Amino acid sequence: MEYRNDKVEGLQIAYIGGGSRGWAWGLMADLAMEQKLSGTVRLYDIDEKAAECNAVIGNRLSERKEAVGKWEYKVSGTLQEALAGADFVVISILPGTFDEMDSDVHLPERLGIYQSVGDTAGPGGMMRALRTIPMFVAFAQAIRDYAPKAWVINYTNPMSLCVKTLYHVFPEIKAFGCCHEVFGTQKFLRDVCEAECGLTGLDWHEVEVNVLGINHFTWFSSASYRGIDLFPVYAKYVESHYEEGYEHPDDNWMNSTFACAHRVKMDLFRRYGYIAAAGDRHLAEFMPSGEYLKDPETVKGWKFGLTTVDWRKEDLKKRLGRSARLVRGEEDIELKPTGEEGILLIKALLGLGRVVSNVNIPNTSGQIPNLPSSAIVETNALFERDQILPVMAGELLEDIRELILPHVENHERILKAALLCDEEMVVEAFRRDPLVRGNNCSGPEVRELVHHMIANTKAYLPEGWNTGSGKSV
Repeated sequence: MEYRNDKVEGLQIAYIGGGSRGWAWGLMADLAMEQKLSGTVRLYDIDEKAAECNAVIGNRLSERKEAVGKWEYKVSGTLQEALAGADFVVISILPGTFDEMDSDVHLPERLGIYQSVGDTAGPGGMMRALRTIPMFVAFAQAIRDYAPKAWVINYTNPMSLCVKTLYHVFPEIKAFGCCHEVFGTQKFLRDVCEAECGLTGLDWHEVEVNVLGINHFTWFSSASYRGIDLFPVYAKYVESHYEEGYEHPDDNWMNSTFACAHRVKMDLFRRYGYIAAAGDRHLAEFMPSGEYLKDPETVKGWKFGLTTVDWRKEDLKKRLGRSARLVRGEEDIELKPTGEEGILLIKALLGLGRVVSNVNIPNTSGQIPNLPSSAIVETNALFERDQILPVMAGELLEDIRELILPHVENHERILKAALLCDEEMVVEAFRRDPLVRGNNCSGPEVRELVHHMIANTKAYLPEGWNTGSGKSV
């Protein structure tokens, strides 16, 4: 890596999950549009053929004359090869397959437990974590051994437990988790401000917010736009639009698996006084099952959707088809910003500017004083040359803290359960999860559900789950 004329050349990025048919293409586009960075992206994936396809796609993109950022994409056959000497590590993986996720999301429905995403909280999030944690143990060990000074950017869910595992294995790691859910709420607040204040053309980046909470259950305790306090503006909007919600012309919740009418946000604001800052699909999963996820009709009434795994499987087929077209040169990646801030954060950490953004890191600086220091929290932080300086977000309202704390405590349980291959600890975590507890499932029902869900994902679990040895992975 070399600094030259306000540019950084020869940057080495290791991409774990480099066969990605989504995140990787977005990263490629963002890198191609950034003229101050150039170097090599080492693609590592257990599906090496997928990584080879992405190397072809990335190199073809870099050769385009409109691509001002020039990068060479190479396939690394081993994790060690990808990491050795890397300046940055990007982690974006799917732990297991959609067959395992099918069990994560839909098996609990036999007990009346519905999940709108199933990758962070609830039974699905916890089961996904059991697959993910052993992988992140291996990643952390390899980073410690081959790239200990690299900055590590995680995009994989469950975000909190992924980042928690990295620090558990390698406490000195320089890792953080990036999530775009906060950006979506800033955009929503921009639209609210335009509607209520008679303004047009507002830039959502200028919606300044104080972020506090945990990933996908994040809150704003303040929000403003160029001196306008957005809390009273939002309160007025909520009272006027609570029943019908909000529908952006390009984001019809009825026709999109990810869209929502923000009614869950509005309801949480009326109940707790802070602005919930994630998509309604995520927010609902952190609350008791009888509130927003009681049944599909209730979900429909709140105007968001249950993202089925069948939909994900069909979407994967489309992305595989697109990958083939990109490799054959029949289609090009569109050069437009993804809206992710990963490249901005990389530039800031290299000393090419300073950026304040929301980030998932340990609470060791006391960013949120009334959550445990061991918790992975999401708050704002200042990114500058080779350091991240957390913003002191302040204490959570007690009512909101009580909503968050069971999830923070379950992060500890699931991490230990994954490391010790302890099924009883998973049962205890399920019992304490609001979606399960709010559904009034019996003890035997919960135990049977856990046992069957673990059986359905054992192909991606360590040997200790088969032997019941209880030994740490």
